[in-house]
Order: sequence, then structure tokens, then C-alpha cells
Amino acid sequence: MSTSLALWTKPLEDRRAVLSMVADAGLDHIFVADHVSFRDGSGKDGLIQATGLANLHPTLGIYAGVYLLALRHPMLVARQLSDLALMAPGRVSFGVGVGGDDRHEIELCGVDPTSRGRRTDEALEVLSRLLAGETVEHHGEFFDLSDARIVPTPSEPIPIYVGGRADAAIERAARRGDGWLAAWTSPHRYGEAVAQFADLAGSFGRPDARDHGLQCWLGIGADRAEARALVANAMFDFYRVPFEAFERYTPHGSIDGIVEQLAAYLGAGCRHFNLTPCAATEADGIEAVAEIKRRLVAIDTS
Repeated sequence: MSTSLALWTKPLEDRRAVLSMVADAGLDHIFVADHVSFRDGSGKDGLIQATGLANLHPTLGIYAGVYLLALRHPMLVARQLSDLALMAPGRVSFGVGVGGDDRHEIELCGVDPTSRGRRTDEALEVLSRLLAGETVEHHGEFFDLSDARIVPTPSEPIPIYVGGRADAAIERAARRGDGWLAAWTSPHRYGEAVAQFADLAGSFGRPDARDHGLQCWLGIGADRAEARALVANAMFDFYRVPFEAFERYTPHGSIDGIVEQLAAYLGAGCRHFNLTPCAATEADGIEAVAEIKRRLVAIDTS
């Protein structure tokens, strides 16, 4: 389940209460997005927010994704993740993406948007080695490091998921990630990408049994029209793009219908979901996601 800017406007005890509600509902983690200056200048730093969440609840998983790694130096990100893992051992998941929904955001950070894929590849290589406890010697196109180390390294490995729909993203995930994190993808394409991942992972000498995920918004209401309006308005506020561009990838309506749509991804190889519920109240959204989880688990184990 996702967190929104609204959480941070609440008093401290109310923030804790929301996260306790999420955990008590049986949900595994809460996830945060990452944007430095998106569309109108709004955004949130994924690792800053993840750190806040880690200290609001003692057991809930924290999933940052997707984090725009190309906008940061991997040495600094390795230190941030190491610190976060120290605060919340075994609870941190890290999703990486190249960005590009707003190219101006990339430019504002002094990065050439056309280089963001190569830059992400290189940063991900350095980051993975640092988090594994290596002393890194690296001289690449974007980063130059000698005798680089991060101590302490996480006591439990941080799973790294790579987001993106392009073939390059799936290759990046197969080469460096613990799984692929999809968005705006049909179940058919999802299954194709999972198979593509497995073939590539094999060619790289890596195991192909991976923890693939899906990130999507949900609309939950008394009827389909209300559910559509709730999620359409929320997504337009965020992306400034008409909902019709996202509608086919955004489950909305009854719990039965949402479960049916998500179950198709489960059958295509999805192992975890990051869901952003848009409902009349926060409690309604949490309750709906918990019920969706229960039904998907029942389908997966039947």
C-alpha cells in the first residue's frame, strides 16, 4: 500500500495510528514514490520518506519505488540505504527506475535525460557492490571511485527491484535486480516480460526464480462510477494527464472485479503488489487492499 503527502500533514500520533491500521490489516509493506521536482515542482524524496516510515512502526515493511537513481551518486545512496537498513533490518525493499515522465525533472538535477539509462546501469552496478560489502574500484562513464566502501553493510540483503516497461529495463532487472517491477502493463505483456527476464537471467548466469512485482492505482467506491471518479481525480492531480490514458491498467469498481484483474497478473508471474487505493476514506482504502490481499493469497495457494 502506498503513502501519500497527506500522511505527513497529520500529527505524529495520527501517523503512527495509520501505519498500525495498515499492519493490523495484515498488509506487508507500505511504499513511497520518488520525485525531486515533478510537473509543478511537487515531489517527495523516497529515502527520506522511507526513513520516516521506518521509525513510525516497528515491523511494517518499507518499499521505496521507484527511486530515480540516475539523479543521485551511488556512494551516497549506498550510505543512505545502509543507515535505513540499520534502523529497520530486514524490512527495506528498494525499487529503481530511470524516470522520464517529466524530462524537465531530470534536467533540473543536472543530468542529460538521454543518458539516464546508462547512468542508472552504472550506478546500480556500483550500488550493488557496495551493499554487498565489496571495496569498489570503478572508473566508468559517470562515476569514478577508488577504495570505496560502506560500513556497516545491511545485516540482511536489501532486495532491489528494477522498474520500467522497455526491453532495456527488463534486461537491467535480469542483470542487476531481484525482480522486475511493472506499471502500466497488460497481463499478457507481463507474462512475456517475465519469460524474457528468465531467459536473460540465465544468460547472465543468475537464477531466474525472481520476486516480480506490479505497481498500480486502484479506485474503490460504492459503485463503479464512484470508484472511477475517485481514482481518476487523484491520478489527474498527480500526473496532469487525462485518466483515459491509464484506465485500462487501473482496476476500479467492486472488490470482485479488482481481484479478477489483479489475479491475471498473479497468473502471469507477479509475486507482490504495490497498490495505491483511492477511496472515500483512508480506512476504506486500507480495508479494501487487505481484502484484496486475502483473496489473492487464497487464489495463489489454491
